[in-house]
Amino acid sequence: MAVATMVSSAGGLLAMLNENHPLLKLHALSNLNKCVDFYWPEISTSVPIIESLYEDEEFDQHQRQLAALLVSKVFYYLGELNDSLSYALGAGSLFDVSEDSDYVHTLLAKAIDEYASLKSKAAESNEAVEVDPRLEAIVERMLDKCINDGKYQHAMGISIECRRLDKLEEAITRSDNVQGSLSYCINVSHSFVYRREYRHEVLRLLVNVYQKLPSPDYLSICQCLMFLDDPEAVVQILEKLLRSNQDDTLLAFQIAFDLVENEHQAFLLNVRDRFSVSKPQAVEAARPSDAQDPGADVTMTDGAPTSDASPSQVDPFEATYAERVKKIRGILSGETSIQLTLQFLYSHNKSDLLILKTIKQSVEMRNSVCHSATIYANAIMHAGTTVDTFLRENLDWLSRATNWAKFSATAGLGVIHRGHLQQGRSLMAPYLPQGGGGGGGSPFSEGGALYALGLIHANHGEGIKQFLRESLRSTSIEVIQHGACLGLGLAALGTADEDIYDDIKSVLYTDSAVAGEAAGISMGLLMVGTASEKAGEMLAYAHETQHEKIIRGLALGIALMVYGREEEADTLIEQMTRDQDPILRYGGMYALALAYRGTANNKAIRQLLHFAVSDVSDDVRRTAVLALGFVLYSEPEQTPRIVSLLSESYNPHVRYGAALAVGISCAGTGLSEAISLLEPLTSDVVDFVRQGALVAMAMVMVQTSEASDSRVGAFRRQLEKIILDKHEDTMSKMGAILASGILDAGGRNVTIRLLSKTKHDKVTAVVGLAVFSQFWYWYPLIYFVSLAFSPTAFVGLNHNLKVPRFEFLSHAKPSLFEYPKPTTVPTTTSSVKLPTAILSTSNRAKGRAKKEAESKASTEKAAAAESTSGTLSIGKGKSVTDRDTDSMQVDILQEKKSEPEPSFEILTNPARVVPTQEKFIKFLEESRYVPVKLAPSGFVLLKDLRPTEPEVLSLTDSPSSNASTTGGFTATGQQAPAPAMAVDEEPQPPQPFEYTS
Repeated sequence: MAVATMVSSAGGLLAMLNENHPLLKLHALSNLNKCVDFYWPEISTSVPIIESLYEDEEFDQHQRQLAALLVSKVFYYLGELNDSLSYALGAGSLFDVSEDSDYVHTLLAKAIDEYASLKSKAAESNEAVEVDPRLEAIVERMLDKCINDGKYQHAMGISIECRRLDKLEEAITRSDNVQGSLSYCINVSHSFVYRREYRHEVLRLLVNVYQKLPSPDYLSICQCLMFLDDPEAVVQILEKLLRSNQDDTLLAFQIAFDLVENEHQAFLLNVRDRFSVSKPQAVEAARPSDAQDPGADVTMTDGAPTSDASPSQVDPFEATYAERVKKIRGILSGETSIQLTLQFLYSHNKSDLLILKTIKQSVEMRNSVCHSATIYANAIMHAGTTVDTFLRENLDWLSRATNWAKFSATAGLGVIHRGHLQQGRSLMAPYLPQGGGGGGGSPFSEGGALYALGLIHANHGEGIKQFLRESLRSTSIEVIQHGACLGLGLAALGTADEDIYDDIKSVLYTDSAVAGEAAGISMGLLMVGTASEKAGEMLAYAHETQHEKIIRGLALGIALMVYGREEEADTLIEQMTRDQDPILRYGGMYALALAYRGTANNKAIRQLLHFAVSDVSDDVRRTAVLALGFVLYSEPEQTPRIVSLLSESYNPHVRYGAALAVGISCAGTGLSEAISLLEPLTSDVVDFVRQGALVAMAMVMVQTSEASDSRVGAFRRQLEKIILDKHEDTMSKMGAILASGILDAGGRNVTIRLLSKTKHDKVTAVVGLAVFSQFWYWYPLIYFVSLAFSPTAFVGLNHNLKVPRFEFLSHAKPSLFEYPKPTTVPTTTSSVKLPTAILSTSNRAKGRAKKEAESKASTEKAAAAESTSGTLSIGKGKSVTDRDTDSMQVDILQEKKSEPEPSFEILTNPARVVPTQEKFIKFLEESRYVPVKLAPSGFVLLKDLRPTEPEVLSLTDSPSSNASTTGGFTATGQQAPAPAMAVDEEPQPPQPFEYTS
């Protein structure tokens, strides 16, 4: 017997298979199974004999299974995996799923793929598909093994892939960390479940599991419910928390802020409106037993208690609840976060007016494109800060804008004052049409003002919609219609309001090119993500009209309608991408981009790459590449790899598309590979490619400091060089000016974010970038980029939604995340270098300098000694917001050099926290406040551990908005102090010196 295991050939064992005695055959099969790894080439010649043994029904079960296992292994080595799997199924329990061999691993993967594809096919076709019960048995054995071995994540992944939600639930509930497993499943379902309907099934299951837990994670549940579009369930959870103790109320507020971050306006308003009237009987049922006076009949309207009882009888519990409802309604409507963001951006504004001054001086007056670009850059640079110093100081220069440039200049105020919901209309009053379809002012500034109102109220247009509708109805001037349509689309974003749709449609049907283009985009903004059947009538009109502008507006509008609908939009996408009109095919690219936004869906990527290399129209090819940026923004590191070959294409349109694709998907990440890909494109031979690459580079680098990537400094210098170069062509110059604005956007306190912190897409931001990328055709759409801006702030809030002052830690060198240094000297140095004059007094000056250096060295020593004796180095105890004034910096420059940089920094709430800094944020152990959820940025509710002590509040100053008219151009007359920039960051006077004759 020992010889059989040590054989040098399988010949003898194979010969035994022809023997008649069953025991001999059994002996041969079991030994061949042991040595098949070495002798499979020899055994493969006898496969037909072994197969006949497997098929011989007179053989006992065990022998037949052994034969099947042997054939399976031979086919595995021959590379015939399908045959190998089918025989492995025949081997029954002899195919051991726990065996740690390449053979078993490969076949298990094959079995899971096979099973998953059959289950998917069954689900997608809604027909019964025959699944081999033996295959199902193998998959189940595999899942049970994973669960029993504690490999819960493996089990969850396989269950989701194989559509076995029963096993998914079992894996989650049996895991040692149920909360962690649920979060893992949510991430997996967003990243890897490509069909929307199935993703909803998974999320529904997760919500059910969450709700059965002893302490449910309401933050995650409500995020899932938003995906499932179930406002009723969200309201039930929030009401339950608001009726509980103060800690639960804080949690309810936190949930509301997290939902608002996803910018799903229609859903949020739905949740808010369900809070408006509360049923008295529900109040009775949910009221704690110790509440006073159960008899008072209290109902809620709009969050305030109204009671049939006398004031003395009002239940204090109900009064508290009413106050909480009022607060949560404010959060859900977005007003609270907008107000806080406005105050933060105003108080922390660090924009550098000297950069704009340089741009303005170097731009030729005759060049209207660069003149307008400077106005765009100023608006972007001050987005949301309410600071319009630059405009007020340059009224004369500004007034040279004519026609559409005037439209854009006025609309720019909307970006600067974005979110000023209360005073938006009074700010723009001097420009708005004065009744009767505009009469007095220029139609361009009136149209621009209506567009500005839309930008101010973007995604929060309840208070302004009616005014914009009336303005649209009461005019027949196409420029004013253009502004009113864009404004209405922004204000009513995603609300699918039928009446507004009809108003816009009537403008479209006037068939005016200018108004029709805006109407097409506006319909898309209004109906974003509804997949409404109205897309059909828009497509029909696009085929009828002769105006290219209208077709382009409609093409983008239709694409916006299918936002996020994934496979549901396939029919419409197919229709558009096969259209003979290249503009509609171009719309088809946007439809693909937006329907599959952030899903990294393979099918969508394949389709876009196909059009990028095969379409006859450059317009379509450029957009197909650009669209990849939208599909891939959830996995930014993939994009440079996917478009790297396209970025070297001979076709400049494809190169431009590759640049913007990287800009869009890697926006705000500072990703090194993205910068490396864009660098060569910023000096491309074609001017418009350079323009796209400069804008994209600014989008990637926004909020990245020079300390964390030295290329940021080089890029800033490159922009300056292009702007100052008299011979640089207009397209590149415009790109450089816009890039300067984007790089310092929002007073250097915002970044571009397409995903919220809970990894859901921010609708407004994605839509904003999609329309912004249209600026290729229509410059005023540049302002849509401001919709994608997200403040890089940590704002901690107490239970009254006020901002208490407290300190926390950034555990990294301050220089890594500091603001860019202000430009101190005018950079427009004369290009002609004058000879250096050597004066007779220079020797005396040298002597003086030597003396000064000696005295400075002695003070330095003294300072160093002082610093070692227990004083903190400069900057160590400072907050990001308290910047030293320049005069101090000059005096202590030497000391700073001699001391090592501290390895941490103390920040004060509210503070600027950039995305790359988030992982270094720590809360101090002895702190008075602890966050409800550990979040390193955004709006975070704080639990007060010492509620009896008095609180110190920050952010109490609100930007004033007292509109005043100056000259021909109005600007807000700011009553509040001018922003820090205007005062602190001017060049310092020269150092004191002695005069000797």
